[in-house]
Amino acid sequence: MIDVVALGEILMDFTPQGTNELGFPILVANPGGAPGNVLVALSCLGMQTEFIGCRGSDYFGELLVSTLQDKGVQTNGITYSDVKTTLAFVHIDQQGDRSFDFYRQPGADMMLSKNDIDFSLISNARILHVGSISMTSEPSREATLIALNYAKEHNKIISFDPNLRPLLWESLVEAKKHIETVMQFADIVKVSEEELEFITGIREISLGAKQLYKMYNLQLLFVTMGEKGSYAYGKDGLVFVPGIAVKAIDTTGCGDAFIAGALYELLKRKLLNLEIKEETLKQILTFGNAMGAYVAKNKGGIPSMPTLSQIEEFILANQKSGSKITGVKRRERRAKQVDI
Repeated sequence: MIDVVALGEILMDFTPQGTNELGFPILVANPGGAPGNVLVALSCLGMQTEFIGCRGSDYFGELLVSTLQDKGVQTNGITYSDVKTTLAFVHIDQQGDRSFDFYRQPGADMMLSKNDIDFSLISNARILHVGSISMTSEPSREATLIALNYAKEHNKIISFDPNLRPLLWESLVEAKKHIETVMQFADIVKVSEEELEFITGIREISLGAKQLYKMYNLQLLFVTMGEKGSYAYGKDGLVFVPGIAVKAIDTTGCGDAFIAGALYELLKRKLLNLEIKEETLKQILTFGNAMGAYVAKNKGGIPSMPTLSQIEEFILANQKSGSKITGVKRRERRAKQVDI
């Protein structure tokens, strides 16, 4: 049985690592793409995972597949295209915040078609996880919707992280429309505070979370706020857990690590009925926050994902040192908020 199958993009992130003697940035290639990041994180935690997507028949495409395999992710659902593998160039400021430029006109991840989907992978999985980037264009948009319909018809838990990247959409109006389409299938949704406001038009998290949860009849909603912490909205209302202050080096993949941590906890605790008590929700948020903070301390998404023993040691060390925060303390004000 597969614990989580994810459908969507895999691509190469080029992350700056210093400059050369002329002052130009030195770029390091790191495998990435949100669904791939999530699966690697889950695999490192001991879960069985499988990827559905499309990559280019080029060096970067081969590197992506071998990286997933090396991390324990099954790649039976990956198809190949003559279109080149998508490249993302990551820009990181002095606080660890990142922005992106994409070479994807088109990119191989967009070429996934409905005929490429191995539906047995979905039928043998407990959870189907998707993002919104596969909804930006055809044929991957149609493939995503068909996979979602199949998963819903077969009573699979559907997890959705919009992972909004405005540069990949023709307009934010189109982005919102297609994100809302996927939202109608989802049982579990993870959004950043900015994405929550984008979708609902409401800045106040308690009000926006309630609206999103009710509007789409969700079973579980996560709202992440980086270093400040995260919220969960379930059948008993809103729960908050403060985050962990770290010196962020690269926030790429932090949100993916968070949702992977949350899904891991749900699977480990056998809570896929999503009937979760408040105290358990707090424990899930604590683990997700720790996953995001751990990844922020390192460069790259996939290379930064911790093993179970590493994240347990990290959580224990922070509990002992009192790094769990209830606000931004004076000594932490220089610590960068982790954008997850």
